[in-house]
Formats: sequence, structure tokens, C-alpha cells
Amino acid sequence: MVFYHIFIWLYPKIAFFLGFWNPKAKSWCLGRRQIFTQLGDAFRENKRPVIWMHCASLGEFEQGLPVLEAFKNNYPDHAFLLTFFSPSGYEVRKNYPGIDHIFYLPMDSAAHAKKFFSIVQPSLILFVKYEFWYYYLQEANKRKTPLLLVSGVFRKEQAFFSWYGSFHRKILSFFTYLFVQNQGSASLLQSIGLQNKVIVCGDTRFDRVMAIANRFQPIPVFDHFCDGKEVLVAGSTWTDDDEALDHFANTHPGHRYIIVPHEIEEERLEECLSFYKHSMLYSDFEKAYYEGAQGNPEINVLIINNVGMLSRLYHYATVCYVGGGFGDDGIHNILEAAVFGKPVVFGPVYEKYLEASELLDAEAAFTVEDALELESVLADLFGNKEMRDHASAIAAAYVKDHSGATEKVIRYVQENRLLTS
Repeated sequence: MVFYHIFIWLYPKIAFFLGFWNPKAKSWCLGRRQIFTQLGDAFRENKRPVIWMHCASLGEFEQGLPVLEAFKNNYPDHAFLLTFFSPSGYEVRKNYPGIDHIFYLPMDSAAHAKKFFSIVQPSLILFVKYEFWYYYLQEANKRKTPLLLVSGVFRKEQAFFSWYGSFHRKILSFFTYLFVQNQGSASLLQSIGLQNKVIVCGDTRFDRVMAIANRFQPIPVFDHFCDGKEVLVAGSTWTDDDEALDHFANTHPGHRYIIVPHEIEEERLEECLSFYKHSMLYSDFEKAYYEGAQGNPEINVLIINNVGMLSRLYHYATVCYVGGGFGDDGIHNILEAAVFGKPVVFGPVYEKYLEASELLDAEAAFTVEDALELESVLADLFGNKEMRDHASAIAAAYVKDHSGATEKVIRYVQENRLLTS
């Protein structure tokens, strides 16, 4: 626990100093200034019971959103609070419609947790996937506030399951119930005595991508850009991904390419424009389209310079590439592509993601080690419709078969009357 105290003491100070040149660190600090005053103003007149969901960042928000929306539908008289730890989530979703209050989570401490609970007084708490803040979870346990982990996933190398992990195991004991993604996670939790608190629920990301696909509406600009051609959509790309992709795009001008960088700072966008010979920023192409200007017929690559559009763009793909697989953290969300019934290609770092391994085994996804192998796989997929159709059908069925985790969480809350006074 000593190391945890050191961590929560040091983290804000490091973020403060990094903030002089790192925009995300600066946002992390500025977003927490006078946070308790803001919370107090927001909840001073609140008379409704509060459901609080906490997410680390944007990915966990997307994962938790189906559950949050289901609670809103089933408990419309409740107020909803959403908190984030990371600026990557908060800054993108701070104005998300339909959620009453969205804030940064104050840094963990005994005093902060007590003050936070005194202001918010949540009736139910949902933590998504991970983020195990000791004092907040302990305070929930002290107040006997129902606390659920949604879409949790655990690995045997984590501290919870190590000889030195007694502090971490205590954190898990604060949860009322843990909804985990797979049997492996459940077995690990059962091995440390939590068998009465865990159920294999599945991953709510499947429900999220199903909802996105079911609500899809065409985007005229992309209908015009694709123009009946075969299309590669590359989502959440980093520099390594674009370095692997650019030669194929530059030597196969008959296709259309939609490139969605993970970061959209000006320097990164300029880098993408330099990689792809016949490329254009989406904002410029969109402006020309709506002004009726004659476009450059050589442009076959759009670089997307906004946030929030990617999950819909996979609809337009003949083949999808999902970035991150050449970096240490691994691939981004491949389910957003698979739900539309698209073959998915990604780099070699995917071991943390069960869906990647399962789609690979089912021949609905393809992994590559380098640019040469990527070019070969893309050539095969674009050149072999039977191969594409086989992968597409399996991908779509896989997502549909794994949906339903949200319903299990809601059913547990209702059957155990966690939100009835």
C-alpha cells in the first residue's frame, strides 16, 4: 500500500510538470481545478437517485455505453454521472447528450473519496473493465453502495494473482459483483476466493458495435468518394501502420482508401498526407463536395481529420485494416469493423484481445508481420471475392453470437433489487 500512496501522491505532480509541453497532461490538471466546487454546484439541487459510471478513457466509455443507455431506459427517473480519468475520454465526450453530469474523477485519496461520495451520493456504481482506485472503492464498500465491474478481463500475470498481491486482492473484494468477459478471467478470480462474486457475462463492446451498425445511416460525402469502387478503410492508424500501408495505396490507384489516424494533430495529419501520394484531408473534400466544386480525379485517399466518425466508416469498406498492431499496446477495436461483416487485417501485437485470436482462428481476420506481408494479404483479399465473402460472413456472425452482455448486467440489478429503496 506504501507504493500506492507514493503513486497517487506523485502522479498529479508529474502531470503538472508535463503539462508545460504536453497538452494531454495540461488538460488532466486543468480539468481537475476546483473539481469539488463544480461537483457541488452540479448536485446541490439534485433530488434524484444517482447512477455513476466511471471509465478510464474513450475506449472504456464505448464499452460501457450500452450499459449506461440500458439503465437510462430502465430507470428514467435517475440522474446519471459519468467520470473519466483520462483527457482522451473526457475531452471527446464531455458534452455527450443524455448524460446529466460528466466530470473528471478527482485523484484518489481517502479525503477525496469521502468528499466525492458526500456530494454525489450514488445509489449504484459501475466501473468499466479496469481502473481500480482503492479509496473510491473502499468508500463504496463502507457505505454499502452497490459496486459492479462491467466487462472485466484479467490475466494471470496481474498483481491480483501474485504472492505480493494482497493489497490488490483487497481492492477486488470491495466489489459487489464482477461481470467478466471470459471463463479464464472467472477462473482466476475464483482462485483467490471471489467465486461468489463473479459471472461470465461477455463483453459489452459487442452490444455497442451492434447498436452502431443497426443505427447506421449513409454519409453522402463517402458515397460520392467511394463511387462504387473497392475500398480499404484503415482505422486508428499510427505512423508504423501508415508506413506499412502507403506503398499498396500508392501502387493500386483503382481502389479508394479512407485513412483514420489515431491522433489528428496537425503534424500527424501532414505526415499522413506525405505518405499517400493522392490524398486529401476529409474536411477539404467535404467542403468541395457541398460547394459543388469539381474534384481532382486523382484523389483516391481521404485522411480523416475529425473524431467520432470511424465506427460508421467501416460500413464503406471492402477490406478493413485496424491500427495499433505494430506498437507495444496492441490493436484497436476490431469489432467495429467485424460487425459490418468485413474481413479485418492487423499487425502482430494482438495477444491481449481474445476476439482477435478467435477471428483469426475462424479465418475472418488476418495478421501480418510487416509491410510485405500486408501487401500480399491485401492483394489476396481484394483479388478473391470468395475469400472475402467467407471472412465477411464469419465476422458478422461472430459479433452477433457474442452480444447480450448488457442484458445480463441489467437483469442482475433488477433481480437483486439494487436500485429499489
